[in-house]
Amino acid sequence: MFEIERDIYGLSAEERLQIRRERSAPLLTDLETWLRAESARLSRSSNVIKPINYLLNRWEGFARLVHDGRICMTNNAAERALRGFALGRKAWLFAGSDRGAERAAVMATLIMTARLNDIDPKAWLADVLARIADMPQNHLYELLPWNWTPPASRSSAQAA
Repeated sequence: MFEIERDIYGLSAEERLQIRRERSAPLLTDLETWLRAESARLSRSSNVIKPINYLLNRWEGFARLVHDGRICMTNNAAERALRGFALGRKAWLFAGSDRGAERAAVMATLIMTARLNDIDPKAWLADVLARIADMPQNHLYELLPWNWTPPASRSSAQAA
């Protein structure tokens, strides 16, 4: 399945979904059948039974990728994005208060979301904070990282 995912990397969600339904779905069906058979065969004290049952108990979520082309097979990108916070865990212990920790978490989420959308977080936050007060509520979606356009792009688009 990882090989299939490497082959479809960069394709549109619709194209990924079609290929997953053709190539990945049969593999998932075979895997689930095998896991259920092994689970029934193995002793409850086996070291392997816990991970098998863990996956089978979450099978619907695991297999969701063959129903939605936007879903990644792994959470590696999210894990890499959070690595800095995990490594700096001791520094975050002293956020000052629960409220301060919640604010730090919100800011970290905003910054990581911008990075995952290939946007400079500093430029995005500066622009959003400068524009949000004057933005009509029904246009706030334009400020989300995946919809945001830098000020230079907006001014050149308005001039044209």
